[in-house]
Amino acid sequence: MNLPARVQIVDVGPRDGLQNEKQPIAADVKVELVDRLTDAGFAAIEVTSFVSPKWVLQMADGTEVMARIRRKPGVVYSVLVPNMKGFEGALAARADEIVIFGAASEAFSQRNINCSIAESIERFRPVCDAARAAGIAIRGAISCALGCPYQGEVEPPAVAYVARLMKELGTQHVGVADTIGVGTPHKVQAALEAVLGVYELPKVSGHFHDTYGMGVANTYAALELGIASFDTSVAGLGGCPYAKGATGNVATEDVLYLLRGLDIDTGIDLDKVVATGQWISGVLGRRAFARAGNAIAAKAAAT
Repeated sequence: MNLPARVQIVDVGPRDGLQNEKQPIAADVKVELVDRLTDAGFAAIEVTSFVSPKWVLQMADGTEVMARIRRKPGVVYSVLVPNMKGFEGALAARADEIVIFGAASEAFSQRNINCSIAESIERFRPVCDAARAAGIAIRGAISCALGCPYQGEVEPPAVAYVARLMKELGTQHVGVADTIGVGTPHKVQAALEAVLGVYELPKVSGHFHDTYGMGVANTYAALELGIASFDTSVAGLGGCPYAKGATGNVATEDVLYLLRGLDIDTGIDLDKVVATGQWISGVLGRRAFARAGNAIAAKAAAT
């Protein structure tokens, strides 16, 4: 099998995870979460987003959080931006990378932002031009790549279409995102293979949600293709407003446990991640959505 020897994990819990929380979360907590992840050895962390508080109130303190985190040299601190105003915020906050996004479903695009896929991606042209001029890396996220809450199935050619649009804008890396968590291994491989017809292998990543418990299996399916970069969320933070019962991104702890069992290097301290997952879950007043994390924590508590 073509399993990679080393994998990069981008923890998106501080942004993709916490943005779905209904209870207000203090900036102090967000800063500590990012700092704990930095200390655990992550080389890339998605910290926040610069979107209108009208739409995502939880991320309204993005500027403060970015200003207060303890940055470690060599670590990429990324932020999601929806438009030029968001990019200006990211630039002022000294983000190392911006994340842009587009759905692989025409129904999703029309229903949520009232425009076609092509129009939605074209809106990012000035953002990408400005990012390149400023020397800021650009990562793209293809949402609803494995299924859509409105149209159902999403075929691989539709995913490749979005990848081509993003590449034309100058997006350097693209992630295939199972936003509502309905993907299964063969469908994941088909979507990734479609994108690999557009981007080179090192420039493609997987972003899997765990709604139906397939997050780890889908990660393994991507590993079989040689994919060596994944978005995960500590403690399985997050959710999705379009998938009832969704538990967010696949838990970082569960993916790290898989990779450790495969002797794949990440440079990340699993025990520190488990401790971080237990801590943030306690702050939120619930049990972590991380099977491996909870098992490791229980075993440690019993010894």
